[in-house]
Amino acid sequence: MKYMLLCYDDEAAWQRAGKAAHQAAMQEAVELCHEINAKGQYLRAAPLHPVATATSVRVRDGKRLVTDGPFAETREVLGGFYLIDVPSLDDAIAIASRHPGAPVGTVEIRPVIELDII
Repeated sequence: MKYMLLCYDDEAAWQRAGKAAHQAAMQEAVELCHEINAKGQYLRAAPLHPVATATSVRVRDGKRLVTDGPFAETREVLGGFYLIDVPSLDDAIAIASRHPGAPVGTVEIRPVIELDII
């Protein structure tokens, strides 16, 4: 089963932790990718640029509204994702709990609906 791990971070917490802590966490995340790739579970992963670079698009009453910044004001913002293929939710939870951002943020796990493309 494919799962998307959505990694929500507190950008201010990482800034307070410092550049070295952030680089160490990124290296830990890369090592996790290598490990799950060796098990055939890795499909894709990527960090995202800071939330200040976000653009939000909404359509209301047929009109497109484009704004700079995230959709919602919140402390935790989407910082990256993993797309994995594992046998069970328990396996996805095990991987998510090892993500270096989990102790300071949240890793949301969502099953992926696979669509048949014509």
